[in-house]
This record gives sequence, structure tokens and C-alpha cells, in this order.
Amino acid sequence: MTGETLRVTADDRERGSAVFRALGAMEAVELRWERMTAGDYLVDDGFLFERKTAADFARSLLDGRLFAQAGRLLGTPFRPAYLLEGTASHWRDLGVRREALQGALVTLMMVFDLPVFRALDAEEAARIMVYAGRQRMRLRGDAAPAYRIAKAKRLRTRQQRLLQALPGVGRDRALRLLDHFGSVSACLSAGPEELKAVEGIGPKTAEAIFRTVNEPRALYGAPDFPEDGFGLL
Repeated sequence: MTGETLRVTADDRERGSAVFRALGAMEAVELRWERMTAGDYLVDDGFLFERKTAADFARSLLDGRLFAQAGRLLGTPFRPAYLLEGTASHWRDLGVRREALQGALVTLMMVFDLPVFRALDAEEAARIMVYAGRQRMRLRGDAAPAYRIAKAKRLRTRQQRLLQALPGVGRDRALRLLDHFGSVSACLSAGPEELKAVEGIGPKTAEAIFRTVNEPRALYGAPDFPEDGFGLL
């Protein structure tokens, strides 16, 4: 099994990255690229990784893309995960408070049910993906279909719980938002007027949701990291 070729498909926008080069230098790895609508690396046609440097993660959190991307990952038929790359010093220099980053990680892991892995550099990121792919190759068979069945059953519950974290949104309103917009991503991208069109969402709630999703960077204070990075990493 160790000599079997592992197929990795990368988003074509990753072709210039150090991770792409590291994967291309590995033995028994067949590396190809294409334009992907979700994730950056598809390993063994089963594990989908969204790879982000510390700076990428901070930017996507502050501009509101992070949770929309998470929603797209969950909409694929693959087992998704985040792969965060950077040393403790990279995380300390972001200009984002530790609490904001921890909150984002809690949401990804506990609400979206997305694993989050940490790599110190590009080479380690490549090794993690290859190791995951090798493990999947060894276990290929009943495990993947079982995951897909369980994933389909849990997806709507995870989406509902994510929306319930918004101000003024309980279970019923979360389900109405999902039914109205069709996805978490569409809901988080909606403006106040669009939100008010949902039954049970009044002007104050719509404005509170919009402000929460579009909170400006200026509201985050100076970075506050311990020497070993931030707690959940």
C-alpha cells in the first residue's frame, strides 16, 4: 500500500505556492490542478483541505469570507478540513485579537464540525495532507460511505446552529433563514432589506445580524498572543 500512488488535485491558484511545490517533490504523489469551487487540495478524491496561512486566515475572518467558505466546504461530497500554516510569531503579528481568532476556531470546529490542523510551514502542510491520504487509502471501503451518510444527516443541524449564533435568532428563525436563502453563505451575504423579507425577522433584528456579520476591522483591538501562539492552535 505504501507504494501506491496518491492522487492530489490542487486548485490552480495554488500552483505558485510552496505547498504545491512540496507535494510535487514527493514520491508516489500524482499532483494535478484544476479550478476548484471549494477548498484548495482534494486528496485521494475524499479529503478536501482549505489551506490558509496565518495572514490568509485573518483576512478571511475580517472581510467575512471565512464562514462563507466553510459553508461551501460542507456543501461538497468530500470530508473537509482546514489546514492553517504559520509559526507562533506569524500568528502574533496579525493585528487581530486572540479572542477573535479563538472564536473563529470554536465556530469552525464546534458549529461547522470542521477539523482544523496546524502546520508550521509548507513542507509540514504537504506532509499532513499526504499522511491523511495514505490513511484513507488504507481504510478505503466502508468508512467513506458511512461518513457521507452521517454528514448528510448532520449538515442542516450544523447550519441551523451556526445561524442561531446571530443576534435575535433562535431555532425557528434559523430554520426560516435557511429555507429562505438556501444556504448559510447566502444568509450571511444578505443585506438588511433582504433579511427583513424573512418571516419573523424585523428591522432591528435584520440590522443587528447585518452589523454582526460585517463588523469592521477597527473594532478588533491590538493583538494579544502568548509566546506559543493562540490557545486553540
